This record gives sequence, structure tokens and C-alpha cells, in this order.
Amino acid sequence: MSLAWGPFVLDTPADGPVSLRLGTAASAQPLVEVLAAGFGRGHVSARFSETTIGRRFRLTGTEISEDQLRISLYDGVSGLSADVVLTHCLQARTTLTNHGTEPILLLGITTIAIGIGPADDLDLVTGDSEWLGEGRWIRRPLRAVVPSLNLRAHGQDGRGRTAVTSTGTWSTGAHQPTGLLVGRAGGPSIAWQIEHNGPWRWEVGERLDGCYLALTGPTDIDHQWQQLLQPGGSFVSVPASIVVGDGLPGAVAALTEHRRRLREPDAALPVIFNDYMNTLMGDPTTAKLLPLIDAAAAAGAEVFVIDAGWYDNDADWWDSVGEWQPSTTRFPGGLDEVLDRIRSHGMTPGLWLEPEVIGVRSPMADKLPAEAFLQRGGVRLIEHGRYHLDLRHPAARAHLDEVVDRLVEQFGAGYFKLDYNIDPGTGTDLDAGSPGAGLLDHNRAHLAWVDGVLARHPGLILENCASGGMRADYALLSRMHLQSTSDQQDFTRYPPIAVTAPLSILPEQAASWAYPQPEMSDEEIAFTMCTGLLGRLYLSGRLDAMSSSQASSVRTAVEVFHGIRSDLASSVPEWPLGLPGWDDGWLALGLRAGDTLYLGLWRRPGASRSVCLPLDISDISLLYPRHLPEWAYDINRETGALTVTTASPAPHAARIFEIRISSHP
Repeated sequence: MSLAWGPFVLDTPADGPVSLRLGTAASAQPLVEVLAAGFGRGHVSARFSETTIGRRFRLTGTEISEDQLRISLYDGVSGLSADVVLTHCLQARTTLTNHGTEPILLLGITTIAIGIGPADDLDLVTGDSEWLGEGRWIRRPLRAVVPSLNLRAHGQDGRGRTAVTSTGTWSTGAHQPTGLLVGRAGGPSIAWQIEHNGPWRWEVGERLDGCYLALTGPTDIDHQWQQLLQPGGSFVSVPASIVVGDGLPGAVAALTEHRRRLREPDAALPVIFNDYMNTLMGDPTTAKLLPLIDAAAAAGAEVFVIDAGWYDNDADWWDSVGEWQPSTTRFPGGLDEVLDRIRSHGMTPGLWLEPEVIGVRSPMADKLPAEAFLQRGGVRLIEHGRYHLDLRHPAARAHLDEVVDRLVEQFGAGYFKLDYNIDPGTGTDLDAGSPGAGLLDHNRAHLAWVDGVLARHPGLILENCASGGMRADYALLSRMHLQSTSDQQDFTRYPPIAVTAPLSILPEQAASWAYPQPEMSDEEIAFTMCTGLLGRLYLSGRLDAMSSSQASSVRTAVEVFHGIRSDLASSVPEWPLGLPGWDDGWLALGLRAGDTLYLGLWRRPGASRSVCLPLDISDISLLYPRHLPEWAYDINRETGALTVTTASPAPHAARIFEIRISSHP
């Protein structure tokens, strides 16, 4: 028996495991895989396919209500049941319950596993990241990592797989929890994301009957995660989502739409000025801030954020953070004097916080109980001079609640930049069956804490940051208003980060720094401003030291953003030149809203003066910068293709265009 669910088919054979497959794919990959001590895999391998329990699960019922499908499974040998809940966009959660009489030690559970058909015509799109180099995406044939082994001649499923994992709490610190399988000859393509603020794993492998995709949270083999499931006990997997669309554009559009469904819309999209990047760099004082506040207001900023250092009374604040009391030496007239100046311009005042850490020199390090910190073997974990709070503990949560409530109620903070600059590693074994299990419970307590903050302060704006983009997952981004895309201080290296950001972050959440400086040329100022315009404009720079013409360029860019931001919140990203390489000379990002395409072009050293973009357009106009020599552009009236030629040999130049689309490609 089969049941259609959107583009997927649920197969429910009487004598086999339930499986979910894409369209006409033949793969009978079990929907849920469970790796447990005493049961293991039914076929030797290192992958989450064909586990013993997964093979034995049988359907006990299905229930459809509105856009939700619930699938109930049961294994009579282990006594485990699995309830899988799918929404129409195929967001999945799986709940395991032990109906047996003996505890079961779980070593891994898939949130969902699906069959995806043959590998030969598929490309795999994956993203790597690191500090200062986020979102480096690669598209390659799936066969490059899943070789053709002639499995039919051997009569067995394969044993290998390509697996991508993230460890610790920097969920996007090395790899993206998002991936795509794109049909090279057109047809359906799929995109997925694991929506967890901690460890995860996804894998693609080949079976006798085709390829499969398995999405999991933490596992024993990758993350030291074990969960002892007592009789009557239940465990809920981390959520994950899979969407389907035509080709890369269709899959990206479907994923973008899904991400918007996960969060409350943020209609205002205010322009944010932050004093840190290439500006005060963690050294704010009243004397430095007041002229900067005036200049940011004149540029059109609507939020002004005082970044790191506002709490510091000595020269080295890194390992003393955690009490979050305003500095008395930096602000002789009190922090209120500075915040009042911000408010006098009609801007919302914001403050930087790194809530989850306590410096080893902080007074809070001894005021909180030892159990309020992540531990291994009875020792508090230390990373780069900081302890890490364990948000399972009520004292840790109470401390953070007091900090946030005080800063909102006493100082009127309306915005917090929530940073996160350390990764504690595997987790904590305090009151946990394994370090990975302790970390998972902490991750979930962290999300509950954020929910509590927003419930108490519904107008508060929260920025997600982790040394830039090291924790940009949709467990957090479904709650946060925006995401810092990077800490990259070199404006010439930032464009590839900003251009690929909408593949992993909604355009209206992707905050890429624009930090113009007085010493920059006019083209360089335009270059960095363009980097911030096609996303959530995030402004910094010594605006208070600029000439009138430089300030005018910045102000004009802000006005352009004011004019397009409502469209950005409904736009879908596309890449007319393909996903960029880190060193590409020409970079292009398009944000399509209806029949309008906002197109950003960046030219870097070594690139030709002209570039051709395969677009089907009817009209084009320059949005920014209009005060510099206009680039020449030519539209092929037969194909609509656009050729753009720069006006000068400047090594770094960029432009933002508004394009009318004549027809969808």
C-alpha cells in the first residue's frame, strides 16, 4: 500500500519496513533507523541504513490532520515504537518510546531517512565554513563521493557513505547542516537542513535499490551521545526538514519559503549600526561613542549597538565577562548618558552580550554553584579563559534572566547582540548518561531560555552571532531576528560570504557588515556598502570622521536599503553566475521578488572588465552607487542576457541594480 504526501510516496508493505521515497524512486530505505546496543545493524557498515530495529519496524497506523501526517511504527522484539510527525514541507520529528521491560541504550536515531533514487544524474551541493570564511559551497557530481560499485553483481547493499557531521556547539562552524541533491538534467531536486543548535550528522549512500538520505542529531560514533531509554521512557529527535523543487532554483526557493514558515515575520527590518567592526573594536567610551552616534543617526541608522567592552573597567575584559554591569571608567557620566543620546535620535539602543560564558576572572565564577557549569569528570570546562554555563541548571538560567531583565528594564535596551565565541566540545557528563546527552539537554535548555526572553520582552530584537556565522542554524534562527554572517574584517574578502549567505540564511536575516572608512576610495566605500545591501544591512565604520561626500554615499546606500527592504522579506535568492568560488573575480547575487530582481555585482582583481549574465530581462536601472561612473550594460533582445562592463579599472568595484524580469527562466 502507498500514500502520496506532496512529492513523496509513503510505502507501507505488510512484510517490510515503512519507507518514504521521492516520486518514482525505488529505494525501500526504512523511514526510521535506530542504532542501539544489543541490536546494532542488520547489515555491516558504518552508516544509518538497514539497522536491525529499522528493518523490523512495522506500521501500526497513520493519521492525517490539516498539513500533518503522523506515522506510527512498532518493533515487537525491542519493544520500541516510533511516532514520526511530518508537515507538508516535510519538517520531521521522531519520538521513540520504550514499551518493553528492559532499558535500551540508544546510540543514534535518524529524524528521518528517505529514498532518493539513482545517483548517476545527481549533483551534491555542500557548504564548508570556518571563522572568517563562512559558506564556501561546492557543487559536484554525487558519483564523486558515492562511487558506482556494481552492487547488483554482489547482491548486497553498499557499506560506505558520504557523511557530514558537526561536533560541539558551533553547529555551522565547519560544515553546513544544509545540503542539496540537484538533478543535473532537470526534474525534482531536494534540499534539507537539520534544525539543531548542537551536533548533527547527515549522510548520503547507495543501496541495491538506489540512494538514500539520512538526517540525525548527535550520535555515539560521532558525538559521544548515548541515551538510556528506560521502560516507559521516550526520546524526541532533533527536527530536520526536506523540501523539493525544480532544479537548484526551485529547491532553494522551497527551502527559503520553509524557513519563513518557521519564524515570526519581522516587517520593520531596521538598519543597525554596530560600533565594533573596524571601528571601536571593543573599546567604547563616552567620548568615542557620542560623535559616532550622531553620525550613525545622520546616515539613517535605526538601531545603535554598543558592542563588546561596555562592562569593562580594565584593559583586558575577555576573561572577566559574566556580571554585565556597566563600566564606570568608560562612561564617567554613566551608561545612561550614552543610551539617552541614542534615543534622542529616535534610534533603539542595543548592547552586546555573550550570555553563555563566564570569564575565569569574573566575580560570577564563584557566585554560581559549580553545577551551573559544563563539566567533565567533575572539572569545569575552560575554553579560552571562559567557563561555559550549563543552562540545564536553574541558577544559570536565573542569572541570565536577571541580566537581560535588568538591562531592558533599567537601561531600556531594545536590542541584544547575543555572541558566542567558544565551543565547549563534546559536552558534559554531570548528571548525564554521556557527554553528548548532557550537551543535547543543554542545547534544548538554551532554546527554552531564548523563548522565555522573547515571551517576557516581545518587542526585543535579538541578533544571533557566534564569532560571526559559527552557529547559524534554524533552531536558533527560527527565534532570532537576524544573523551575523562573519567576523571578516577585510572588505575585499567579504563578498563571497555575503553572496552565498542566502543559501543557508534568509536574506532578511543575513546581516553582512558594511564598514566604510574615511581612508577608503569612493569605489571602495561603494564596494563595502554593496556587500551589506542585499541582506540585512549591518553598518559600522568611522562615519564621524568622513567627508561630506563620503557621508553622502553612505546615506544614499541606507536610503536604497530603506526602499528595497520590504521586498527582501519576500525575495528568493539566485546566483546568475553560479555559486561563487572563494577567489572568483566576478560575484553575482540576485534577490527576486515578483517580477523584480535586485542584482548585486562585485568585481575583484584579475577579473575581466565585462561579464555576461544569462538573465531574461526587459529593463535595468542602477540603484547604487549613482554618484560614481555608471557601468555600461547591454541587453540581448533575443535572449534577454545581460552584459555589464565596468567604467574604470578600479581593482574593487560593485554595483546594485534593479532589473525587470520579462519571463521566468
